[in-house]
Amino acid sequence: MTTTLGAVVLDQVADARGPWSAIVKAGDVLTMIDLHGNQAVDTLLYAADDHAVRYSAAATVTAQRNLFLTSGTVLRSDDSSPLMTIVADEVGNHDTVGGACSQESNTLRYGHHTRHQHACVENFLIEGAKWGLGKRDMVSNINFFMNVPVDADGTLGIVDGLSAPGKSLSLRAEVDTLVLVSNCPQINNPCNGFDPTSVRMVVSRP
Repeated sequence: MTTTLGAVVLDQVADARGPWSAIVKAGDVLTMIDLHGNQAVDTLLYAADDHAVRYSAAATVTAQRNLFLTSGTVLRSDDSSPLMTIVADEVGNHDTVGGACSQESNTLRYGHHTRHQHACVENFLIEGAKWGLGKRDMVSNINFFMNVPVDADGTLGIVDGLSAPGKSLSLRAEVDTLVLVSNCPQINNPCNGFDPTSVRMVVSRP
């Protein structure tokens, strides 16, 4: 059973296929709850007071010497300064190299008939605009709850997720952090079990 880490200051649902965002104050904890299981949650992080300070997959992976994210992972910016830390994780493996789906990548991977489908890049641009962010501010994102195994030759796969209904992970903000989410709308691969669903977002204050 998922429990929040302190007094709840925000409790919202990110709709299936939709975007979500909030500023998580330093010391507060954001808990993402996969309500129905097997739902990828694409995520970008920015320092709330300076959006040029943003999540870096390269800095995060290099610092921890591990490609995958789980409890204890510090999510770092380009200069390796901490933005958030994963303090609890009921799934145990999250992706930081698979990227975000877009209308263009859907067309390339799955055919021109998918060109009209809404995708994570569009969610990021729609939600990011509320905070003054544009396409130039998009960087490699985190895919929470997404299972992307890497073969010995470096080949990436997108396979059934490891999550289940009610599974969660919790992120402590090390600085005031803008969290930008696309609750992934992808229906052409197993990252969402071919059926995107909603996710609960709870911010608590220890």
